[in-house]
Amino acid sequence: MDYKKTLNLPRTDFPMRAGLLQKEPQIQKRWEKMRLYEKVRAARKGAPRFILHDGPPYATGDLHIGTVMNKVLKDIVVRYQTMRGKDCPFVPGWDCHGLPIEHQVMRKLGKEFRKKSPAEIRQLCKEYASRYVDYQKRQFKRFGVLADWEHPYLTMSPDFEAGVMDVLLKIVEQGYVYRELRAIHWCPACETALAEAELEYKNIAGPSIYVKFKGEEDFAHAFGLQTDAPVYVLIWTTTPWTLPANVAVALGAGYEYAAVQVGDEILVMATETIERVMKDAGVEKWKILATKRGEELEGLIYEHPFMEHKGRLILADFVTLEQGTGTVHIAPGHGKEDYDIGRVYGLPIISPVDGQGRFTEEVERYAGMRVFDADQKIIEDLRKIGALFAATTITHSYPHCWRCKGPLIFRATKQWFINVDHHDLRRRLLEQIKQVKWIPSWGRIRITSMVRERPDWCISRQRFWGVPIPALYCEDCETAILDPGVVRRARDIFAKHGAGAWFTQPVEDFLPPNLRCPKCGSRNFRKENDIVDVWFESGSSYCPVLMHRTPSLFPADLYLEGTDQHRGWFQTSLITCVAAFGRAPYRCVLTHGFVVDEQGRKMSKSLGNFISVDEVLRHFGADIVRLWISSIDYKDEIPTSLKTIESAVDDYRKIRNTFRFLLANLYDFDPQKDAVRVADLRELDRWALARLHSLLQAVYAEFDEHQFHRVFRRLLQFCVNDMSTFYFDVLKDVLYCDGASSPRRRSAQTALWHILNALVRVFAPILVHTCEEVWDHAPIPDKEESVHLALMPEVDEELLDAGLIERYERFFKVRKEVQRQVEELRKERKIGSSLEAEVRLFAEDEHLARFLSSFGEEFLSELLIVSGVEIADSKDGLSAAREMHGLYLEALPSRNAKCERCWRQRLDVGSNPQFPKLCQRCASVVASFSVS
Repeated sequence: MDYKKTLNLPRTDFPMRAGLLQKEPQIQKRWEKMRLYEKVRAARKGAPRFILHDGPPYATGDLHIGTVMNKVLKDIVVRYQTMRGKDCPFVPGWDCHGLPIEHQVMRKLGKEFRKKSPAEIRQLCKEYASRYVDYQKRQFKRFGVLADWEHPYLTMSPDFEAGVMDVLLKIVEQGYVYRELRAIHWCPACETALAEAELEYKNIAGPSIYVKFKGEEDFAHAFGLQTDAPVYVLIWTTTPWTLPANVAVALGAGYEYAAVQVGDEILVMATETIERVMKDAGVEKWKILATKRGEELEGLIYEHPFMEHKGRLILADFVTLEQGTGTVHIAPGHGKEDYDIGRVYGLPIISPVDGQGRFTEEVERYAGMRVFDADQKIIEDLRKIGALFAATTITHSYPHCWRCKGPLIFRATKQWFINVDHHDLRRRLLEQIKQVKWIPSWGRIRITSMVRERPDWCISRQRFWGVPIPALYCEDCETAILDPGVVRRARDIFAKHGAGAWFTQPVEDFLPPNLRCPKCGSRNFRKENDIVDVWFESGSSYCPVLMHRTPSLFPADLYLEGTDQHRGWFQTSLITCVAAFGRAPYRCVLTHGFVVDEQGRKMSKSLGNFISVDEVLRHFGADIVRLWISSIDYKDEIPTSLKTIESAVDDYRKIRNTFRFLLANLYDFDPQKDAVRVADLRELDRWALARLHSLLQAVYAEFDEHQFHRVFRRLLQFCVNDMSTFYFDVLKDVLYCDGASSPRRRSAQTALWHILNALVRVFAPILVHTCEEVWDHAPIPDKEESVHLALMPEVDEELLDAGLIERYERFFKVRKEVQRQVEELRKERKIGSSLEAEVRLFAEDEHLARFLSSFGEEFLSELLIVSGVEIADSKDGLSAAREMHGLYLEALPSRNAKCERCWRQRLDVGSNPQFPKLCQRCASVVASFSVS
């Protein structure tokens, strides 16, 4: 007789090979056809809300794996919260304005760019952004991200632009915005001001020079010297191009300064710096003639070496002695500290540099030269006129443009600013930070230090593609006006026609009836050309997206972005929201590290080292990438390559095989007819459900804390260690060899059904396609159309049997030693499989003896997957036993006959004369099988 036909061998159409590249697009088409997002929202209508507000990526170019990782993490959060019974609208967004897109249009147009009108440039930028919004949307959807893709928010849409005006209006009404001439970071390549969040610092090699500024007669007298020798104040700088704008030299009030004779000249510098300076200059002989404190030299006048103006000595607390001479060259038109101290002393602001970083006619000898190109020319001219004391090269950190990667300059221009200390805003920002939950916790420390030290926010940009600042200038007296009435009218017009109306409609359309110039009373105005900083736009997104669409969505429960957003979106959102509405726009902020390449460099499009979406999908499919993303401890930088992502393939295979085993052994199980009451389940099956519900409890806690890598680890360990390595392995004998409807088999199937029904839901936020496929095959009565419409299983307190879990943890220690000895028999080729072995046990400890006896010899042999277990009364009969903490173990080949159906070697094989080669259990099953 062919006994194989009498076995309950597993059956399922759920394939071992995933075929993700073919199946995932099919599943996504099905979701679109059934309008899954809308059905999920309808199913959760009226439930408590959970709002994750999407930070908008730039609508430029191909997505890379870092952007995908961010969106997948958001998708995991939203799907989990939805399946926990919450209503979670998820509106994806795109940052469509600003330099990244305008820069691409500039590159494409080349010299023709300057011939285009603002309206033409804006239209080209809009077309470019629209193209990539559609392109990136398809890429996000291919990774299974579920969102309101038909109604995303775009920063270039009229309703969003009007929302930005609402925020600006609130801030203007409260007096936060002012316009001022100030030295700000300026990109000469992009021709615009930059905010702190748009700076990147790189080490560069550049000039390091010591320059002599000739003092007037008072210099010698101040030191009590009677001499005809020229006296110079010696300054040090790494930016020679800023020298034309020099109007002062700063000293430290409490530092000691020396008049040092070098040859026929006298040089003034901080005493502590002399030896270092002379070494740099290669000077071996010098003499200190006299010393004075810095505060005694304040007000002395010197001559500029090549410009026709004079400067004076001032005092500043930012002067240090670590580098240079302790005398700091001050050019208020080219430095923040210089500008601030210049205001204190009423110094003139000279900034003879245009928007392209070229010297203007104010500096005749260098007019038209790019400032960095002029460095060497200035050094050579200083040498010729005898003003150069020494010149070397130094490597130092220098700010660069985040977009074009070029070096920046400090340049004094009139810009619009938000005063972060107005109405005690800085203190209120710091108070709000304390009330937000930050994950990881160091995020609070980081953003606190940034807000505490940040300067006023320059919100104006000299570009075309963005939301304009609705300010006016009086044509008669040049007074700048940012009037709430104008902002209000701009908001209304933008809501109907978009922000482009500012560039096409006449100024009269934006004028309130009674607006006049506060200085001269004129009503003759022209419009501002600057746009608002795109960080102000995206930082205002909570207003049009959360407040305007559905007010109950504000504030957001979660913002989730990369760590760079502490100085970017997190901070600008906080500033605008606290200033305008008095509170933070988020309750919790989660940050993840950057995806970096194998050299540890941040992945970015500009460096060309990113892994593209198409490349990843071509190799793996979306679910494997999602599984890899879930496995990452996102707090640190994330080294990424195709090889690192490939590490998730084996884990995915193990999880898929877990699902396959569950499905394949439930082919004849109807939970409505065959399920066994929990109270009647076998102990082993109750243990499996206790472990399951313990897992659910732990996993939900990790999900709630957004610790996805811990969720992954717990789920994987459950599938591999608890299920595949132990539980499934033990169950095979009962599942395959017991009668199809036997109480033991139905008990096991009941547990497997509960495990399947739970695991498919818990894995669903991560393996979105695979779990949908499992759901289709799962024997679940009255199940939802999609697993993503289902709810997570509740933790059953009755099944959370800690005592039972602890009992099996104790058993596993015994099992581990048994397995070790059985494996030695196999290596010695005394047995082929563990079923050919039997085990003898003896425990000296009375408690341990009772523990082993509580299982019973028959059940122990089942749990240990051996053919027999004997619990001895003494150790005398265990000739080759090994002792382990009072437990004596001996594994040896079984001397019993082998059952040809279940392969166990049992004493009762042949006890049924009708089936002499079967054990009693198998003989009974085969007999009933024959009758049926």
